[in-house]
Amino acid sequence: MITGASRGFGKASARALAQRDWDLIIDARTEADLSRSAEELRALGTGTVTAIPGDIADLHHVAALSTAAADTDRLDLLVNNASVLGPSPQPPLDVYPIDVLRQVLEVNLIGPLRLIQTTIPLLRQTKGTIINVTSDAAVEGYEGWGGYGSSKAALEQISNVLAAEEPSVKVYWFDPGDMNTRMHQEAYPGEDISDRPDPAERVPALLALIDGSHPSGRYAASDLLVTM
Repeated sequence: MITGASRGFGKASARALAQRDWDLIIDARTEADLSRSAEELRALGTGTVTAIPGDIADLHHVAALSTAAADTDRLDLLVNNASVLGPSPQPPLDVYPIDVLRQVLEVNLIGPLRLIQTTIPLLRQTKGTIINVTSDAAVEGYEGWGGYGSSKAALEQISNVLAAEEPSVKVYWFDPGDMNTRMHQEAYPGEDISDRPDPAERVPALLALIDGSHPSGRYAASDLLVTM
């Protein structure tokens, strides 16, 4: 299961797994974009692709994703990739809209935790893997990144505690690094970010976690790629 799979790193990750014939459950907020992504993925391999449009902050949408997984009676991998940036350009904390911060936390923190809570029984059965996509903004003090960064910092600590509580499940909080994505462009409106890597260039690091025997923990793509 990969959330936010209609573009960017989520779509690139789904493409890699589709080429390996994985059965996929994917979501995204925009139905048309998700449908196009699903059709592309189905053409890459023999696995099934179940596309469920919706917002991860919506309780009913999370229930639909969980039901789809339960219907297959198996879940080996959950990639919590869907997230929102917040305002663009990003404001400093002294004027950051609190109502917007609540929404950022709902999408980047509460939604992923709710999805984990509803799918963990299946993941325990398969001794599966949870990958929560994070950012260096969770650990660095970048001006203007207080809202997004705090949501990812909280996601990292939830991942850290979950790893201690669920020894039968691998839990990774994974920082893919800067990429040439729409979200990254929104963070830097009017700037040229074409020098950033394509998301597909960071996918081998994700596959290294899926394929390898790394203990639960925080990993950065830049570190994993050096060792490959």
